[in-house]
Amino acid sequence: MSETRELFLELGCEELPAGYVTSALAELGPRLAQALVGARLEHGEPRVYGTPRRLAGVVRVASRQKDLAEAVTGPPVSAAFDEQGQPTRAAEAFARKLGLAVGALEKVQTEKGVYLVGRRSETGRPAGDVLPGVVGDVLRGFKFKKSMRWSSLEQTFARPVRWLIALFDGEVLPVECFGCRAGRRSVGHRFLAPQPFDVGSADEWLSELRRRFVVADVEERRQLVEAELARVERDAGVRRVPDAALIEEVTQLVEYPTAVLGTFPASFLDLPREVIVHSMRAHQRFFAFEAADGRLHPSFATIAGTVVRDVAVVRAGNERVLRARLEDARFCHDEDRKHTLEEQAEKLGRVVFQAKLGTVAEKVTRIRAIAAELAARLGADAARVDRAAALCKADLVTRMVGEFPDLQGVMGRDYARRQGVEAGICDALAEHYLPRGAADGLPKGDLGAIVGLADRIDTLVGCFAVGLEPTGSADPFALRRAALAIVAVLLDRGWSVPLSWLADLAARQGLGTPGVQAAAPRVVEFLRTRLRGVLGEAHPADVVEAVLAVSGDDLPDARARVEALTQLRRREDFDPLGVAFKRVANLLKTQPDAAVAFDAALGAAPAERALYERWRDVSARVQPMVEARDYAAALTALADLRTPVDRLFGEVLVMDPDPRVRANRLALLGLVGAVFSGIADFKLLQVTEPQTR
Repeated sequence: MSETRELFLELGCEELPAGYVTSALAELGPRLAQALVGARLEHGEPRVYGTPRRLAGVVRVASRQKDLAEAVTGPPVSAAFDEQGQPTRAAEAFARKLGLAVGALEKVQTEKGVYLVGRRSETGRPAGDVLPGVVGDVLRGFKFKKSMRWSSLEQTFARPVRWLIALFDGEVLPVECFGCRAGRRSVGHRFLAPQPFDVGSADEWLSELRRRFVVADVEERRQLVEAELARVERDAGVRRVPDAALIEEVTQLVEYPTAVLGTFPASFLDLPREVIVHSMRAHQRFFAFEAADGRLHPSFATIAGTVVRDVAVVRAGNERVLRARLEDARFCHDEDRKHTLEEQAEKLGRVVFQAKLGTVAEKVTRIRAIAAELAARLGADAARVDRAAALCKADLVTRMVGEFPDLQGVMGRDYARRQGVEAGICDALAEHYLPRGAADGLPKGDLGAIVGLADRIDTLVGCFAVGLEPTGSADPFALRRAALAIVAVLLDRGWSVPLSWLADLAARQGLGTPGVQAAAPRVVEFLRTRLRGVLGEAHPADVVEAVLAVSGDDLPDARARVEALTQLRRREDFDPLGVAFKRVANLLKTQPDAAVAFDAALGAAPAERALYERWRDVSARVQPMVEARDYAAALTALADLRTPVDRLFGEVLVMDPDPRVRANRLALLGLVGAVFSGIADFKLLQVTEPQTR
């Protein structure tokens, strides 16, 4: 790369939401690099910085553009000129696009015919002349979930923009956007050092910000948050309840983190732990602590975004707010406990699940019916499964879940325990929601897993039946997440519950929707697509495709076949083995002859007899292995067929002119193909074919 200079950008604005800072910084570096490539400017790796009040990037950029010299292929000559040889609109538009005259275009012979080609060249300009346009496009290109306008501007941003810095080699670039003209002036902390200061370089900007109580480096700020929390942990003799997501959120909410310890009355500890932690986290972004024995401790920490001059005042304010939250939670909890879960469940008839799919009470009826069939298939206790299914949505109408929707299931478990319900059923009320996402745990008990499967398959089939299938990024009923949860639970439990059986079971539960039966196959394919993605995370894509082409209905079985075939691929002799099996499969696909049985007497060639004898030996060994789902051993045994298969192809002509001989040899290959076709479709495997002269 030629000589480089520093490009530094800062966009200052009103405080951004935490999630917006994270997404904007993830976008800024790649977009800046992409824009520089598009401008033919060589560059280094961009570095990005951000706080709630600023987004910044710095990158080394070449001092000049690269020269442009390219040949651009246009329309075919037949379309570029009419019968009289005059240029058509296609030729004129192509020439105009390149800034050339039609006469300057060349006619070039290609593999597809004669085409017009335009050659253009352009001497690279100084980077300082090109960068203003690049910077403006980058700054105006941010995408947020919600943007706003301010003043009389047409441009939008997440929050009003207050200042811009755009420096190249220390000189201000003429950039103007969001109503601001770029300069070199930045500001420090809003309260501790609000005075503006001038910037000459990125390093100077970072050091000056530190002096003015702003930590612009996100990772450095995250470490300071961790250090502040560790300090109050030591001071109070407690340990923090782990919460990586809250650490990330708080890091993007402050410019200069300072932790303040607070306490709340120990009398609130009789509330469920999840209620207390959620009251702290969701509303106030407080960190919870626990004692050495793991029980919740009546203390908390908050991260202030400034140096706290009077800790007692801040502590008292935080304690007062949290105490009010916990008082509200206690009132809701006490009111809910005046009714049993059975009484709460009776109210579900007044709650609509979906306009075309009825109430939550009707959904619970379907869940119970599906869960009963699942329990019978899996050998679970039918009475316990039915009790868990009957109560699984009862807490949705409680005051506590109305206040804290994220605690659905958790509150059901708590109320059931206090009501004296059996522990396994109590746990199922919470666990049937698991997993809620990719990072979530899975149900520990069979009851929760069964009820969760019933709940999700009912949702999938019902939503597909009434036309609520996910489209693009739109998935309002989180059907992709529900499908992934079904896949994860079946794989985790090792339950061989066919997807087609499960979807048909849900479709039979009286949804009253005309399209429900037709929805079941679409749901099965939707689930298989999720399975394909899950298996593809740890295994080669062609192996997954080869296995699922045979069957993806039984998930643990499909996983076992994928794992075995992946293991086989690690063998040094896999390519010739895969080529042999693939050749058999391809030949059988193009020349099927299932009506003819192999006649050993007709197969007189030594290669035929050798393959037949080896097939009889291998198939006798493989069949019990397949029945036991020991696919690794089965594929290892099948590898013994490679040598006689290669010999057959090398010594005899399978497609013999004699129809009887040809049909008999195809029947022999059919016997061989049938042995491994139940494991995977070898036609779909990517193998290295031997080179032939």
